[in-house]
Amino acid sequence: MADSPRKDEKSVVAAADTRTKDGAPARPRMGIRLAPVDNSDQPVLANYTSISPAPGMVFIDFGFLEPAMLAALPRLAKQGGKLPETVTGRLAVRVAMGYDALQNLKAQIDRLAQAAARQKKAGG
Repeated sequence: MADSPRKDEKSVVAAADTRTKDGAPARPRMGIRLAPVDNSDQPVLANYTSISPAPGMVFIDFGFLEPAMLAALPRLAKQGGKLPETVTGRLAVRVAMGYDALQNLKAQIDRLAQAAARQKKAGG
């Protein structure tokens, strides 16, 4: 059936409460299925991000910088050594998205950060 998810599909639900903090009705929830293409369902490790604005959209670069090199930089600076002018990493993926999608991403990240802060405060 076209409507039943395949085992390799991921289900994403746009989370929204039924009411906002000021009591106004919020947008209803909608289930969204994202079907992977090639290896798009494989996680990409990134420890660096960079955002570049463009007309009507932003480019978000997710990169990887070698952890050993990152750990060596403060030691090198402490010892008075010369720091490199540039650090070369690997571009893992570049994502282009409109500002509306960027606002949605920010809201999701804010909710995640708030939940993590609550969990940390609770001692967990």
